[in-house]
Formats: sequence, structure tokens, C-alpha cells
Amino acid sequence: IQHTGQRACKERVYHIMSAAPAVRTRITSMLGCRYPVILPGMSWISTPELVAAVSNAGGVGILATGPLSAEETRHAIRKVRELAPGKPFGIGATLLMPGAKENAEVALEEEVPLINISLGKAQWIADGAHSYGGRILATVTNAKHAEAALTAGADALMATGHEAAAHGGDVTSLCLIPALASRFPHVPIVGAGGFADGRGLSAALTLGADAVAMGSRFAVTHESPLASAIKEWVAEASLTGGSTESDTIYGKNFDGIPARVLKSPASLRLNAKPASFPTVLYRALEAAKEMNMPLWKVVPGLLTQWDKMYIV
Repeated sequence: IQHTGQRACKERVYHIMSAAPAVRTRITSMLGCRYPVILPGMSWISTPELVAAVSNAGGVGILATGPLSAEETRHAIRKVRELAPGKPFGIGATLLMPGAKENAEVALEEEVPLINISLGKAQWIADGAHSYGGRILATVTNAKHAEAALTAGADALMATGHEAAAHGGDVTSLCLIPALASRFPHVPIVGAGGFADGRGLSAALTLGADAVAMGSRFAVTHESPLASAIKEWVAEASLTGGSTESDTIYGKNFDGIPARVLKSPASLRLNAKPASFPTVLYRALEAAKEMNMPLWKVVPGLLTQWDKMYIV
């Protein structure tokens, strides 16, 4: 990010994107957007307001549904349409998560133009979306997952490299994007992980991508609900205060799946070792209570995959 922290966190999405020239790629053609730029579905950050801002500015915003119930998802989808009428947008569905199936069903009922799926089989979602002209964007971290997603009906791939915040794979974007582009030349690819400006977009297009997803960059915009102090700390790339490229940590002890997070005393402590099962149980039940989620939806995951998704 080239701007100072204070300017970046006050800058509106429209100002970030409006100066960019229109670029035609397979993604812009598929989704009907002006720019090959996508807001990924970041839990608690990719709200209807931020999604609409990105879509109104010419990109494609993806609504985060992980923390939402089915009815909350329906309300959020309708809110996006109210704020960005006629603009392309999508929702995210992390199928390993409790409640994801119900949220995906709502998206199909509401005929959301784009559904971004990950961590699960989604043939039924693809069939439903294709019935009304919707598209499936599958998040993948390697060629094996990409092939499985395409077999299940995905229309495009979000290649998430090692640089990505939250859940990324072992392979860097620099290697992953051209590898997938060469292996699946007929498939549009969205590069994710390490992209924050026009230079990154240009590099991604050169590597074979058709668009980029920018999470951290949009998280520090005016429309993002992220706390102002965090926005400034992330955006202020300084050796004397604020963050640098070295101020993240990568590991699987947060939720059982390798993830990159901002370095802090709390994140270092939580990533030091896996949580014990009693701790996982307590936190999972508390999270379910906070999200008004029935316990019967949480218990199967605790019994079969307690080392994933429930640790923090």
C-alpha cells in the first residue's frame, strides 16, 4: 500500500478504483464488472456496505456469510442489492463451517450472481446456480483441489497463495497462478494473496490470472468496519511504528487449518501450541451461542474434526 496509514484508512473504495483504467478479462466478461478486482468474503469485514461499495466502484464484492444465520444472510443479500442495484456481487460459502449449507441454499433462492465456495463438495450448488445463470468461484490452493472443483462445476478458480491473509496454501502466488493457468488454460483465475495495488494486478495478469482479490487492502478502506486503529497500523508500513511485510505469522494452531494472521502478543500466544479439547469445546459452544446456532450443528464437527475450525 503506497498511501500513509491515515490516508489509507480514510480513503473510500471509489477513490481507490475510479482512477484505474477499465481492463477486459475473462472475469470482467463473466461477471459483468468494469475492473478485474474482487473483494473476498472476510468474516465480520465484508459486510453489505463494503460489498456494495466495491461493486458500485466497478469491482465485485463478495459477502461474508460465515458469522451469519440463514435469515441474516438473506437480509444481507437484499441489503447489498438495495445499496448496489443491478451490480454484480457474490456470497462466500465455506462448506466445512456449520450453517454454510443453509446460507448457500439462501443464496440460490435469492439467485445471487456469484457464489464463492471452499472446503467442500459443491456440485449441488453449481447445479442450482447454473439454473439461473449464476457462477461458481472455487477457492483453491493447489492443482488437485482445482481439478476437483472444476469437476464439481466451478466456473472459475480463486488461486490463494501462501502470502494470503487467513487461509492460504503452501505455494506462493508467484508459483501457483502460472501453474494453474498452464494446467487449466480454459478456466478464468482470480489471484489472491499479496495483491494490494495496480502493480500487483499487473503482475497477476502477466502471470496468467484474470483478476485479483484484495482482502487486506479493502479491509483498511473507509467503508470497512475494521477498527480505525487497526486500519492505520496495517496501512502504515513503517519500521518505527505500524506494520511491515514481516509482521505476520503463519501456522495451523488457530483453527486447525494453516492461516496467516497479523503478528501480536495475542496471536503469538494462540499460535504457540494447539488448544486442548476442553478449550476447543468451550470456545465452540460459546461461538455457537453467540451466533444463535443450534448445538446439534456444532457437535458433529467437534466429534469428527475438533482440530479444525473450532480452536479460537
